[in-house]
Amino acid sequence: MTAATPLSGYEHVYSGKVRELYAPLGPSGRPVDDRLLLVASDRISAYDWVLDTPIPDKGAVLTRLSLWWFDQLADIVPNHVVSTDVPEAVSGRAVVVRRLEMLKVEAIARAYLTGGGLEEYREKGSVCGIPLPEGLTDGSRLLDPVFTPTTKAPLGEHDLPMSPEQVEAEIGDDLAAEVSEVTRAILVRGNELAAERGILIADTKVEFGLAPGDRGARGGLVLADEVLTPDSSRFWPAAAWQPGRVQPSYDKQFVRDWLTSAESGWSRSSGEAPPPLPEQVVAETRAKYVEVFELLTGEAF
Repeated sequence: MTAATPLSGYEHVYSGKVRELYAPLGPSGRPVDDRLLLVASDRISAYDWVLDTPIPDKGAVLTRLSLWWFDQLADIVPNHVVSTDVPEAVSGRAVVVRRLEMLKVEAIARAYLTGGGLEEYREKGSVCGIPLPEGLTDGSRLLDPVFTPTTKAPLGEHDLPMSPEQVEAEIGDDLAAEVSEVTRAILVRGNELAAERGILIADTKVEFGLAPGDRGARGGLVLADEVLTPDSSRFWPAAAWQPGRVQPSYDKQFVRDWLTSAESGWSRSSGEAPPPLPEQVVAETRAKYVEVFELLTGEAF
C-alpha cells in the first residue's frame, strides 16, 4: 500500500483500504479531538485485497459524488461533513469531517439479488437469515429492499454476514432498528433519483457513527465515510437490466470480473495477492466511474 502523503498541519492517524485519515493539529501542536481530514486515494480494493494498480481520479470521483448524495439525503440522515476547505495537496478528494464513534457494522441494503447475497440465497434460500421468495435469480428485483449487514473486519480479513440478532447484540435493539431503517431509506431514495437518470442501484454499503452528545452521552446517528458511489454500490444501466444473467455495470464489478477471468491467471482461493491491472482495465474502470458520476449529478467531471 502506498505511503500516506505528509500534510503540514495534520497528523496521519489511519490508512484504510481506500482512505487516509488525518487529525488536524491545534495551536498547541497536538491533534484536535473533534475533527478529522478524510482523504480518498486512487487505490481500489477487490475481494478484500488492496490492488497494486491505482485508478486515476477515483478519489476525486468518490469525494464529489458522495458530497452530491449527502445533499440529496440530508432530510433522511445527517452526515459527517464539516468543510471542503482542505490542503491543496489533497484538494478535490478530501473533506473535513466530524470525529464519530463508528459502529462496528457494515450496513448493507439490497434492492436486487446479486453478488454475495445471491450466493447465500442459492445455498440457503435466505440472505443474512432473512428468507426470500423461491425462484429468484441473478439480478432479480426484491419486493422491498432488505437489510443484510456484515461484520467490519480488519484490513485483509473477510467481512462476515450478520443476522438481525447479532446486530442487536453488537449495537443494541433500538440502534439496530434505526440503522436498518435508515440504510434501506438511503437505497430507496438513491433508486428514486437514479431511475430518473437511467440507472438501477442494486445494493449499497454505508457506514454510520454516533455523534458525541452532551456530557459524553451518545448522540444521534450520522452517515459517514462515502455514500452511493461505485466503490460502495452496484450501479446498473436500467435499459440493459435482464434478470438471469450478470448485469453490465458502472462500478468496480468490472475489476472483479477481470480478476476472476482466465486472463488474469489469479485464483481467489490461492491466498496470493492479485496481479496488477492491465492499462485497458484501468482506463475502462476510470471511464465507468466518471460516466456514472456525470449521469447521476448532471455535472461534467
